[in-house]
Amino acid sequence: MTQFLRTGIVRLTHTVFVAILAVGCAVHGGTSDWPQFRGPAGNGIAATTNLPLTWSETNNLEWKTPIHGKAWSSPVIADGRIWLTTATEDGRELFVVSVDLATGKILRDQKLFDVEKPQYCIPFNSYASPTPVIDGDRLYATFGTAGTACVDLNSGQVLWTRRDLECNHFRGAGSSPIIHGNFLFLNFDGSDKQFVVALDKQTGRTAWLVNRSMDYKDLDAGGKPQVDGDYRKAFATCQVIEVGGTPLLLSQGSKALYAYDPRSGEEVWRLEDRSSYSGSTRPVFGHGLVYCPSGFPGGEVLAIRPGHKGEALDARSTNGLPGIQLQVAWRAKRNAPKKPSLLLLGELLFAVDDNGTVTCWDAVKGETLWSESIGGHFSASPLAAAGRVYCFSEEGKTTVIAADRTFKKLAENQLGNGFMASPAVSGEALILRSRTHLYRVGE
Repeated sequence: MTQFLRTGIVRLTHTVFVAILAVGCAVHGGTSDWPQFRGPAGNGIAATTNLPLTWSETNNLEWKTPIHGKAWSSPVIADGRIWLTTATEDGRELFVVSVDLATGKILRDQKLFDVEKPQYCIPFNSYASPTPVIDGDRLYATFGTAGTACVDLNSGQVLWTRRDLECNHFRGAGSSPIIHGNFLFLNFDGSDKQFVVALDKQTGRTAWLVNRSMDYKDLDAGGKPQVDGDYRKAFATCQVIEVGGTPLLLSQGSKALYAYDPRSGEEVWRLEDRSSYSGSTRPVFGHGLVYCPSGFPGGEVLAIRPGHKGEALDARSTNGLPGIQLQVAWRAKRNAPKKPSLLLLGELLFAVDDNGTVTCWDAVKGETLWSESIGGHFSASPLAAAGRVYCFSEEGKTTVIAADRTFKKLAENQLGNGFMASPAVSGEALILRSRTHLYRVGE
């Protein structure tokens, strides 16, 4: 906001949104790199003012490169190179691929793991769905139980691997790794085991590992789950926020959102929602609230007040513990996404649900400002840039709408054979991964 005031710009349609982009530029020092799932801050906001509005296979397409295998991981970008993971469809071979940002030429196609007996993965998912993360001259890629690797970006040397972190992914892995401080954080939420682990990013050694504390209340007399594994399974990605000067690691599992001390793994608070399972998104934070969809089957969008140390609260409760405010500030029961993450732009909260309905809420009050169908099915998370929201469908259509309190559709663009991966941005270009190709879109 300080930069916004210094520039003297005082009359803009989307004041708060532009201020957020200005702060993003100041913090991250530019707009060329996209080092992790959902960008520099992990919130889907691109600090650029001139992304293309329209494109096609013949218009504003700078290059198109086929990527072998089947993978839904998103592209990440650093120092003029795009990095992706991919896998053979049967999951027996796992790769990292590097592509030149300027030309689309494949620079490296490196196998990281061979897997003798891959776990089952449903056809809707892939064996390379977690997005890698870049930190300095290192890339960290995980394929869940199949393996996690740290790779030197320049030499290609594998600096360390871990293949001893195991759970039954049941339907395939989906949680992406994140970096904070000296730690690499990973969620492992399987049908049999559910835990969060922090690895020393230099060595790969375990700094701490914490089992989920949720009592699923579904065990038989022998201690085995009696219900479908989905009720313990999750696909979500962590986020680190700061509350009152204290860092918190937000990590959504099945039926609960957890806040951990990222330094020790101590559980600070937990918000339970037993009516939902298989959380799959990355939380966003603002106005003192954590915004997160609760998961399957119906799900809700929850605006959550961060709890106090030692609390385990029920999201369905109408009251908090004695002397404590209601934990859920507001909830939206309609059009909550299951797979796409949310976008928080100033006082507006946006979502595209799995069935193609885009909704805008007042982020503070929880009031629904508008809700419109744009058609299609959605797994990729939306992107915000330059006062616009970009929504990428599984059918390959991108719908661009105004980031405003009223619904305004600005453009529709068709490209490729469908988007399962979330987009990346470099400078004034979109980097899009379809089911089979990588694209650079720019004017």
